Amino acid sequence: QVQLVESGGGLVQAGGSLRLSCAASGRIFSINVMAWYRQAPGKQRELVAQITSGGGTSYADSVRGRFTISRDNAKNTVYLQMNSLKSEDTADYYCRMARDGTIYWGQGTQVTVSS
Repeated sequence: QVQLVESGGGLVQAGGSLRLSCAASGRIFSINVMAWYRQAPGKQRELVAQITSGGGTSYADSVRGRFTISRDNAKNTVYLQMNSLKSEDTADYYCRMARDGTIYWGQGTQVTVSS
């Protein structure tokens, strides 16, 4: 079993920054894909960024150049550095792990950007 716990959300003014963290525990193996998703009120959950165990990254067009995903395999933690935040970044942010065909989700952390 795998547990994912997000932290770092909060209220920030437009133009500000936040760093989200996702700590994984349980049956963790180094080969997996970690990702951040978000879901705004009334909208579908969408992929924000993902990172492979080898460090390859990809981003949604809406956040490319502003957000950076990274991981520390020794700490089983993935991060999302969010800069130049906009009101449209307001959402619940979820960490996801894909490993051996199984998907695990965290409970989410709320990010609110005030304009």
